[in-house]
Amino acid sequence: MSLNPNDFVITRRRKKYKFAKFANSPLCFELNEWEKTSASVVEVGAGTGLFSVELAERYPEMQFVAVDVKADRLQKGAYEAEARGLTNIRFLRARADQLVDCFKAHSVKTIWLTFPDPYPKKRSSGRRMTHPTYLNIYRDLLTNDGSFILKHDSRDFFLWSLEQLVHERWHIKELTFDLHDCDLASDYKIMTTYEARWTDEGRSMNLVRATPMVQ
Repeated sequence: MSLNPNDFVITRRRKKYKFAKFANSPLCFELNEWEKTSASVVEVGAGTGLFSVELAERYPEMQFVAVDVKADRLQKGAYEAEARGLTNIRFLRARADQLVDCFKAHSVKTIWLTFPDPYPKKRSSGRRMTHPTYLNIYRDLLTNDGSFILKHDSRDFFLWSLEQLVHERWHIKELTFDLHDCDLASDYKIMTTYEARWTDEGRSMNLVRATPMVQ
């Protein structure tokens, strides 16, 4: 049987191509290219960033930043934003623990955390992005009346996160264990790529909006 080299795709080359697309988009930034700034809305662990793209289109007067550690994911949202002609959103490749180097203190109005890795093993709890270490970072970035919003499908992770918020003395402002069957604002119900899949599978989505206690 003869082999046609055009029938095969080398995964590594595809990934390099996506990194090149990230580098070529004027909306995408590496951490060393980024100037510390303020923002209306920051999505942490944004994945493709398509959730932020939808919000940015709804609110052209606000400034959005989608943050994720994986450039090959973020480039998808960046090119969608370009296709829609959006100029109020940027895509930043950075870790959550680097956020204090990315944004001015108490300058962010809303921080979204959408479906982070739950790290279910007990020994990995410090890596969960609702661990007090991260909650303190979010607190330092948010304005006094700013909001932290978590959306997740794992009930166990969500309940653990609620415990951390209460323990760290955040104020719970809105809460639901079935997002798509409640009367909360439609912005909350914009679906991420994974959320659409999980909802189709019959999973309920959990959401909490909390505000930091003024020091």
